[in-house]
This record gives sequence, structure tokens and C-alpha cells, in this order.
Amino acid sequence: MVRERVRAAARFRGGVPILFAFAAFLTAALFFLIPLWYPVTYEAHVGESTSTRPTLTATSSPEQGGDARGTTTLTTEPDALPPTFIDTPIALRGIYMTQCVVGTPSFRDELVKLIDETELNAVVIDLKDYTGKIAFPTDDPILASSVSDACGARDMRDFVARLHAKGIYVIGRITVFQDPFYSAHHPELAVKFATPAGAVWKDNKGLSFIDVGAKPYWEYIISLSRAARLLGFDELNYDYIRFPSDGPMSNIHYDWAGDTPKPVALEEFFAYLRKGVKDPSAYPSGITPPAISADLFGMVTTSSDDLNIGQVLERALPYFDYLCPMVYPSHYPRGFNGWTNPNTVPYDLIHFVLSSAVRRTIAESSTIHTLLSEPVYKTVVEKTASSSATTTKEVETGRYTKEVYDKDKIRPWLQDFDYGGNYDVAEVRAQIKATYDVGLDSWVLWAPSNRYTGGALDGA
Repeated sequence: MVRERVRAAARFRGGVPILFAFAAFLTAALFFLIPLWYPVTYEAHVGESTSTRPTLTATSSPEQGGDARGTTTLTTEPDALPPTFIDTPIALRGIYMTQCVVGTPSFRDELVKLIDETELNAVVIDLKDYTGKIAFPTDDPILASSVSDACGARDMRDFVARLHAKGIYVIGRITVFQDPFYSAHHPELAVKFATPAGAVWKDNKGLSFIDVGAKPYWEYIISLSRAARLLGFDELNYDYIRFPSDGPMSNIHYDWAGDTPKPVALEEFFAYLRKGVKDPSAYPSGITPPAISADLFGMVTTSSDDLNIGQVLERALPYFDYLCPMVYPSHYPRGFNGWTNPNTVPYDLIHFVLSSAVRRTIAESSTIHTLLSEPVYKTVVEKTASSSATTTKEVETGRYTKEVYDKDKIRPWLQDFDYGGNYDVAEVRAQIKATYDVGLDSWVLWAPSNRYTGGALDGA
């Protein structure tokens, strides 16, 4: 730059231009040399945020299956403050926020306002939804290619911090084995059709699943979980932790799970997930592992089998801090518990199914044989065949040992959407009351539209 200025000055004739050139040279020299003699230190004022906003670039590569996969790079300054966290509320009352809504400031602000003005104190935000795409930018090479270019919040870290400043507990929802994006780019890990062999299986909605037994994918989910914790999420909530359903089930093959019974394969994943996400050494100093929760089919609370998807209440209890059965009245079949239409009796249904969940949670034994349980024996007295003497022996009772858990480990999803009937103030309040009446204090409302029945909520 100095040479260019000197050359430019040389084009002029006369003394004055030469003086101007010398002045320009001297100014430039001082500009570059003074900082070497007097270093300048920049500090944030007390109370100002030093968090940085990400710089994003998106690229696509032809070897990624021929379609454009958004590769997002997150650039942050090294002095960004570590995230803060909020303890789990004793009585948690939450709502759900989709990946697209969290990326729409006007819409998400409406939901924050609803939380501010009512009894709500928590929000569940989609981090990875049914598409398989991730809702926040990251430079983690394992995750970066899965970042959504359609939805999600580029300011996720700042938004979580804003929620924390309002005292709002923040939960990140991760859709696990239903993942059409990852299945498309890693078909070797996907659930397959039996015929034609090797083709990726799809359900009735055209969505594909990762094989529950695919351990490389388990690591992917754990990496996502750890990255979310570093953004400030207080809890991670895992949905679609199950084998597929609602599709051509007679024509399905599992390369990874193989012949392992579905409940066993799923429990093995639960154990691996907990160990990986709860490992304190996996996080930077000062950041503790998050609370974790699992979404389960509502019928899990009353059924002792695995519903052909691998989910059994007793097999999930040891591995999660909270279990969230999706006890939507509209999703129970006609005739359930003798009700012609369960959707018309929201209080009765919620009371019945959650009472069962509580009983099973606090029980000290179970009919379910899990990876952690042992048979329960009883002593039987028998007479000997040759005399009146007796002998004793230990025989199995058909029950198995089980840890006794606090009933508040159960945190149900309640229905706030119209499906098979109209859900308004009375129906939502009936479900909340039934939850309280079985001795539970926490619940989360599910509305896919993210439009909630404010009239059903008490004031702040």
C-alpha cells in the first residue's frame, strides 16, 4: 500500500506533490508501527454479552448422492462465554416448538409471550425432526452435512440464553431412528426391504428408518446430544426410539439388529445412549451432562408386551431421567378399556393410563425380564415321598427384580390438537386435571401447529 502511494505521488511534478507523498508515507508507517510499540487490549464491558453469532456458508458436493446437501460451517470466537443452565422444575409445564417455528422470530416470540403470561415454564424445541435435518449450525464434521437449509435457528445459542434469562427450562427434542435424510446418505445403516434385497424400507408416509442395531448411528446421536448441551440445552428428549411400524411390515429386514428381540435391541441402545450422553469427561470443564428423557407410545403404560416396536416401560425406566408417554386420547383404538370412543373421555382415559404408569414405576418387582433384572424366587415346602419329612426349595415366581423409581419420573405428553374430535379448553383442562389427580405434577402439551389453547392454562 505504501509503495502504491509513493508511485502515485511520483507521477506528479513539483515540490508540493512530493511533500504530499512524504506525508502519506509517514502516515502509513506510523499506522503500522505504533501498535507494535503500544499494544491495544479490547475487553467487553461488564454486563455485555461476548457470545458470537455464527458465520454460515453452504456448499454441496456431487458425490453426496447427487442432491444438494447443505454443509454448514459455524465460526465462533474462542472467548465466547460458556452456556448457563437451569435445574429441572419440580412441576414442569411445557409446550412444543417445531424446527421451523424456532427459526421464525415472530412466531417463536408469540410462544415465549405465552410462556411469560401463563403457568408454563418449559419449552421443547426440535433439534432433529422427522426429516432428519438438524436445527442449528455446527462445525462438527460428523453433524455439519445434516444441518437444515430450510428450517432451524442460526441464533440457537442466543435464543436459548434468552429463554434462560426468563427462567424458562429448555429441552431439545431429537427424532432418533426415523431419519430419511441419514438413511438416504447412509443406506448401509438403514432398515431394508426383504425383497428386493438391499433396498431401503419406507413406511406408509414414505419415511425411512435407521436400523436400531446400527451402532455407528448411535455415535452420531451421541455427538448431536453433546453438541446440543454446549448450546445450553438443559435436557435432551429422544423421540422415535423404536422399530418402525405403519408400513409393509411383512417385507422388512434388519441387517444390524438381526434376530435380536426388539425389546432387547432397544434396551441395549438405551444403555449405550445413557453412558455416552452422561459421561462427564465428554464435556468441557464446568459443563455437566444434561438430563435426558424418552418419548414412548401411550399404550406402553398399560401393555406388558413391546407393541412390536420394542418399547417396554420397565426396559426404559433405568436409563432416562424422565419418561414421556404420548397419551393422546385420539390415538387409542375404539373399545380400549371398554370405551366406544376413547377420544370423548379425556379425563377418564388419562387417569386410567397414567395410574398404570405410576403403579409400574414405583413397583419393586415386575413381570418384565430386563437386561438389569434377576428372577424373584419364593420358598416352597414339599413333603418327601418316603416319609412325613419335608424339604424346601426355591422356585421362580414369574416376577423379576426392579428398582423402585419416583412417580415423578413420568411426565406425559398431553393432547392440544384436533384429531378425531375438537380439543378446546375443557378437553385440555380435563387431561391436566387427570394428571394431577394421579399424583403427577408435570406435563407437556403437544400441538403440531404450535397453536396452543391459552384459555386452558392458568396465569403466571
